[in-house]
Amino acid sequence: MAKIAVIGSGFGGLALAVRLQSAGHEVTLFEAREKPGGRAYVYEQAGYTFDAGPTVVTDPTCLEELFALSGRQLADYVDLMPVEPFYRLHWPDGTTFDYTGDETRLNAEIAALSPEDVEGYQRFFAYSEGVFREGYEKLGHEAFLDFRSMLAAAPQLMRYGAWRSVYSVVASHIRHPKLREAFSFHTLLVGGNPFNTSSIYALIHALEKKWGVWFPRGGTHALVRGLVRLFEDLGGTVKLATPVTAIETAGNQVTGLVAGEERYVFDAVASNGDIVHTYADLLGETPRGKSAAKALKRKRFSPSLFVVYFGAKGAWPEVPHHNILFGPRYRALLDEIYGGGNLADDFSLYLHHPTASDPGLSPPRCSSFYVLSPVPHLGKYDGDWDRIAPQYAERILKALDAHLLPGLLENIEVKRWFTPADFKTELNAHLGSAFSLEPVLWQSAWFRVHNRDDVISNLYFVGAGTHPGAGIPGVVGSAKATARLMLADMRNG
Repeated sequence: MAKIAVIGSGFGGLALAVRLQSAGHEVTLFEAREKPGGRAYVYEQAGYTFDAGPTVVTDPTCLEELFALSGRQLADYVDLMPVEPFYRLHWPDGTTFDYTGDETRLNAEIAALSPEDVEGYQRFFAYSEGVFREGYEKLGHEAFLDFRSMLAAAPQLMRYGAWRSVYSVVASHIRHPKLREAFSFHTLLVGGNPFNTSSIYALIHALEKKWGVWFPRGGTHALVRGLVRLFEDLGGTVKLATPVTAIETAGNQVTGLVAGEERYVFDAVASNGDIVHTYADLLGETPRGKSAAKALKRKRFSPSLFVVYFGAKGAWPEVPHHNILFGPRYRALLDEIYGGGNLADDFSLYLHHPTASDPGLSPPRCSSFYVLSPVPHLGKYDGDWDRIAPQYAERILKALDAHLLPGLLENIEVKRWFTPADFKTELNAHLGSAFSLEPVLWQSAWFRVHNRDDVISNLYFVGAGTHPGAGIPGVVGSAKATARLMLADMRNG
């Protein structure tokens, strides 16, 4: 039995801790904040509950597997509710599109905009299913530790044109401009620009069609709490409000860490923290930490987010759970967000309306929401967010009042926001990036941070910065890949 530390209690860290504890090891999970969850934090104010981060739960089987490792069932810990439609898409001219898992309804939605694109969508779906099989089912849980493993996977991925962008593949099958946006926006949910992100990420559509979109009763943080309870039921230890300040090494081996001004000895350490923070700050005194941080800082990072959490009196029953509000521009706006230099005057938004599924997340006859706007990270735009935030929030809320939530402004009871500067200070996110490394082809698989460090043989990584990337299925998949490595290393060590 090995003594193992996991730094960070995001979904990746929790999933890894559960796997290692289920395998009989002694695992301690360290979390800097007073609640678990990492980006999946929760705010509670005046009877309103606001999930801080991820709200779209897909592939429940990867979660069920974590509980089945110890003969338990997810349903005994968390109540997952199906969400339909998956998303409602809105355009400035009043057009709406229900992105649904029901094939008949989806074809009708497509036909309402462009009858000739129904057949093209079927071709795109067949493509999506193919990359789902190759990129998710076969490779999503594998650790790429050397270039040979990448080359072995390359022929199948190249067969699907992995060098092309998601948008270009969608556009090759679908002609209507709004439908091209409808079937390419998903990469934004994992930090990728659909015009630059590898077409392999088109697998997200097939993944959602296969397993649906879900929401935990009580909010996403109810899923976090369920995983923490599972981990503790298995005998694991959680240390909240205990920030790790250093990973200690002797030569090319981790010996332990310093957290909460105490020194701990461990046989192995896995970090679910930000990758640059881990190398630059926690290993900053070591040659490996300095060299790895320097190399990482030259890479491309995903944009940040500006998020407004608000609760309001009243109900908007016509507004579903998940909403995408496209702005007047698509590619040009994304060029500004990813290219940086300024904060655009217009915006595209994701609106989360959890009380559409779970009224218990607000006081009676009230509604909880959060709305996020993708914005450049701090390396692209270094504006004064303390000054900008109140004005930017007001502009977003006015747009929602005018176009989707009539009467909102006069009924808001509570509101708060989270800026790129908060991503940096609260989550130690490099440049305030919301999704770590940008998921372009040359920063994917072997080109991403490896699940095991190349020099320090008992230092591991899990979460958005390592393979396969961001999103709940992605980071839970990274935990599976990393756990396999760790358990094999411990058997052979």
